Amino acid sequence: MKIAHLTSAHKRGDTRIFLKMCRSLAAAGKDVSLVVADGLGDETREEVRIFDVGKPKGRLERMWKATRRVLGKALELDCDLYHLHDPELLPAGIALRRRGKRVVFDAHEDLPRQILSKPYLHPVVRRPLSAAIKRFERYACRRLTHVIAATPAISDKFAAMRIGTTNVNNFPISDELADDVQWSEKAREVAYVGGISAIRGIGEVVAAMELCRSGVRLNLVGDFSEKTVKAKTQALPGWSRVNELGFLSRLEVKNVLGRSTAGIVTFLPEPNHIDAYPNKMFEYMSAGLPVIASDFPLWREIIEGSQCGVCVDPLDAASIASAIDRLVENPELARNMGENGRRAVHEKYNWDIEERKLLSLYEELLSRPV
Repeated sequence: MKIAHLTSAHKRGDTRIFLKMCRSLAAAGKDVSLVVADGLGDETREEVRIFDVGKPKGRLERMWKATRRVLGKALELDCDLYHLHDPELLPAGIALRRRGKRVVFDAHEDLPRQILSKPYLHPVVRRPLSAAIKRFERYACRRLTHVIAATPAISDKFAAMRIGTTNVNNFPISDELADDVQWSEKAREVAYVGGISAIRGIGEVVAAMELCRSGVRLNLVGDFSEKTVKAKTQALPGWSRVNELGFLSRLEVKNVLGRSTAGIVTFLPEPNHIDAYPNKMFEYMSAGLPVIASDFPLWREIIEGSQCGVCVDPLDAASIASAIDRLVENPELARNMGENGRRAVHEKYNWDIEERKLLSLYEELLSRPV
């Protein structure tokens, strides 16, 4: 049985797509291909064959031309099951189903709700566009074989549409980012790892750095989504306390987390964030760091339930600064919270559990008649 994961938007080394799903399937003896559009060429990594259809020049070219090239390569591979990772590939999924193929759509985000917060869309068009995408998503996914949802909330949404859905959470690989750095050797630093944007709270976090009394610095890992947001953020007084590190490898991220005292995930209260399961929150926990997180009900349940961090108002820089100072100035408290988080990942929030769900689903789908 041949399997192909398809993406026109993600990097070939994407944590969910490659590091978790593709590697897990290859380790289980599946014949796995990954089709990407990044311009880095074809290669084989850890028994996963990677095919590159060329990097598009912009968002529009990616959505129109790259998606067609991905479909063309998918048809050329002639697999038994195709796993789509981008909503823009849903038309390709329908085309593959018409050719008698099994097709799974992996809903990483709740796209209709995500559209409501897109900064490049005019506010007037967001709601009608969100409604139109919601209708198309329902139409397309009802014609596919199955949907995989990255959070329980997304899974519930598709289940309410009577679409076969399995929740496979984006939980971390146990101990992948854990470091043996002693707590006494930690620096007065906190970390933010991931995509950097206004709606993910970067402005408030950098503003908080100016208010911190503990002399702490922010390790900022990732790329800014927009040049204007970067320029505005760099103009803030708190930027003088930022170590701008850019995009880093997983090993480099591990080293940064190893020397940091806490991890920050203070997304703003946008529609797509309230019920999200942010990967970075669980990765901080897996690295043994206490988490400073937005005070959303679901996130509070996880953080307070595991006693592994502090929930704050993401819109209040003073609240964020107070939490940072509290953890930096109380290393024993921070260490205990970090250990609680790591224990929770080992017991509940880990990829081993999700991997078994994924493999079981694949066995069921591949055993069904097309």
